[in-house]
Amino acid sequence: MRVAVAGGTGVAGRQVVEALTVRGHEPVVVARSRGVDLLTGEGLDAALASVDAVIDVSNTVTASRRKAEAFFETAGRNLMTAEERAGVGHHVTLSIVGIDRVGLGYYRGKLRQEAVVRAGRVPWTVLRATQFLEFPDQVLALMPGPVAVVPRMRIQPVAVREVAAALAELAAGPPLGMAPELAGPREEELADLARRVLRARGERRRVLAVRLPGATGRALAGGALLPAEPGPRATRTFDEWLAAETSAPDRP
Repeated sequence: MRVAVAGGTGVAGRQVVEALTVRGHEPVVVARSRGVDLLTGEGLDAALASVDAVIDVSNTVTASRRKAEAFFETAGRNLMTAEERAGVGHHVTLSIVGIDRVGLGYYRGKLRQEAVVRAGRVPWTVLRATQFLEFPDQVLALMPGPVAVVPRMRIQPVAVREVAAALAELAAGPPLGMAPELAGPREEELADLARRVLRARGERRRVLAVRLPGATGRALAGGALLPAEPGPRATRTFDEWLAAETSAPDRP
């Protein structure tokens, strides 16, 4: 199969490209660095020529609901319209578990993306996955200084590589609509994971867990980002990921 990967140069996208290659498919990277712009549509028709399926792992980094909704709606509509013109048979989108239960601006953008996919004419599958194993490290990077303030949050983190493998398998199969949610093997507290990251690196920083105000804080602390139904569970644990990260020779 010839499979286009929107956002194919990002953290998840690179893993999806590798997963497709290992399975004998031909990945086509869709990214601005390859001359394709999802927000303007430039280069999309050429990139999707003779493509059988599309996996969308495109992303934007923002906490603003307005910016997130604008990005995911514009990019999603441009991509779905180009797929329809190209005769693509299957569109697969990566989304996030629990975004309909937590009122964060970024999650509203992902909900808008899902709505665009459902409204399109290309047969589709949406895979909601939990936060990546890298998530606690990313949160710590946003909180420099001797004290890292992190939200009280129950998560069930999953390896990017295993999410990528699931996306590749879904793209090669029939459209499912909303696929069963994918989560990691264990439920964890974000603050505890952040402390384990710091200990593994020998950093003497303090982690302060704080519940965010209002309904959003209650939802995060109460497990709204955990899978609500049975579904596939990945196997790589956070401790396995952390051991590999801290032993890497190029890790600062």
